[in-house]
Amino acid sequence: MAGSQVPVIDLGPWRSGGPQDRARTAARVDEALRAAGFLLVTGHGIDPALPGRIREAARAFFRLPAAQKEPYAVTVGDRGWLGPGAEANSYAEGAASPPDLKESWSFAADEPTGDAAVDAEWFRPNTWPAEVPELRPPVTQYLARMRALSDELLELLATALGLDQDHFTRHTGHPTWGLNLNWYPGTETVGTPLPGQFRIGAHTDFGTVTVLDRQLGSGGLQIHTDADGWQDAPYDPAALTVNIGDLMARWTGDRWRAGRHRVLPPPADTPAEELISLVYFYECDAHTRVESLPAPIGRVAHDPVDSHTYLREKLRAISVPAGTDTSE
Repeated sequence: MAGSQVPVIDLGPWRSGGPQDRARTAARVDEALRAAGFLLVTGHGIDPALPGRIREAARAFFRLPAAQKEPYAVTVGDRGWLGPGAEANSYAEGAASPPDLKESWSFAADEPTGDAAVDAEWFRPNTWPAEVPELRPPVTQYLARMRALSDELLELLATALGLDQDHFTRHTGHPTWGLNLNWYPGTETVGTPLPGQFRIGAHTDFGTVTVLDRQLGSGGLQIHTDADGWQDAPYDPAALTVNIGDLMARWTGDRWRAGRHRVLPPPADTPAEELISLVYFYECDAHTRVESLPAPIGRVAHDPVDSHTYLREKLRAISVPAGTDTSE
């Protein structure tokens, strides 16, 4: 089962244990990221009431009439509401599919760097829905916690590779990031799924690490491994789900695999199931040169890439152009 390849990593021994505890934790991380690209992380210190408050406020927005949400509509990679039909993640793998059965509210990096060209593309102000002012305080708090946790995870990843602890975080002094609040409503909202249509189609994420706070559901997260194919992702209510993205896989010379995953459509036996996921995508400083680590750490020497040229191409690939006929 895929779950056997997705261990639960307690950050407690990493944070406060001795050298042996830290080395043991790092070794388990290395093994898991080779196999599946996924971890469950406990001991992270995030108060579970915080994502609960975010879900409550987000749900209030998503349940508004479409006419009230439409002024906030944006395309993938921008800040605001991604409405029905805006995104099809399977296109990141070059696989055509109907659009994903979800809506999202997207936040992204908003503190300017001082470089006008970089700021215009990657560091713009976030939009907040005026209809739910109670969303902003918990999201602001959550974002600060996610940034700190992601840097801590990158330090753990560097140690797992036998590198200096700051090997990755030296490139996250002023990083880009994204936070998607993904709403997966039931069939009464999205209709009967088309053939090959998912809440989110099969894909890998694009950045360094993704930190996911998810809800258990029948139409929930599945992960793919070579050994097991598609399997339901293991779930622990105390854990955050962590996976690495394409940039990190390239950085490690494919020693680690980007975690391939999808979210199932609303299940036929519980068609009214509604889930909300909080997905934090972490990246790195704009225009970082990402070079594959050489052997014996890396296995494949990819050509170096500009991190954010690479990210922009990926975001463009999954965007469904306005006016596209998505009925078939």
